[in-house]
Amino acid sequence: MSGTLTGTLTVVGLGPGGPHQMTPEARAALDSADELYGYGPYLARAPEREGQVRHASDNREELDRATLALERAVAGAKVAVVSGGDAGVFAMAAAVCEAVERGPEAFRALDIQVVPGVTAMLAVAARVGAPLGHDFCAISLSDNLKPWPLVEKRLKAAAEAGFVIALYNPISKARPWQLGAAFALLRDVLPGTVPVIFGRAAGRPDERITLATLAAADPAVADMATCVIIGSPETRLVERPGLPPLVYSPRSAR
Repeated sequence: MSGTLTGTLTVVGLGPGGPHQMTPEARAALDSADELYGYGPYLARAPEREGQVRHASDNREELDRATLALERAVAGAKVAVVSGGDAGVFAMAAAVCEAVERGPEAFRALDIQVVPGVTAMLAVAARVGAPLGHDFCAISLSDNLKPWPLVEKRLKAAAEAGFVIALYNPISKARPWQLGAAFALLRDVLPGTVPVIFGRAAGRPDERITLATLAAADPAVADMATCVIIGSPETRLVERPGLPPLVYSPRSAR
């Protein structure tokens, strides 16, 4: 998307956590911005530059944040909107596009770029092998923007179709029950032996990777910093003496 205004807006994916997982393109976009907008904890992970203005906001204010950032870009500022992981996966790129669609014509004339990043499911999968080696899908368990019955419908359909499922936003203080409900639903469709990977803060110092079976998976292991990957009936564990097992989904399917 491009236009004739002097301001620009770039939506930047910071990666899953560690600075080593941020792409050079993302670093360059952040460094060139005059103003940064984002959820407070994500902004704290962005490298600081002298003279740069930062605007932190709550995690549930995505559309307002996007609108404010667009208004500043229309006024001539070079703006970056940051997201954890990849900006296009349950993150700020969609909020920016929605704000452009709803907003004034000036928003549509802006130079808007989206810089990709490593999303959580890729970082978690890499820690254990290749659970996403065959067909997979990603589902957010949050019902803030969609009804819970729709979440259940999609979970059941994905499991019945044989997809590996990556769960984002699995649990929170306001939603303590949903991951348990998701596991209960999936146990009605999938074998209890299907592997489940809890990947918390992949790439950060407090990273924690936990393997379980679907039958024994405990929702209490997860928090909002966790991405949960649920294998398909084809997903396998390769035991290795003295080493963690490899988890992978074969490239072919029966």
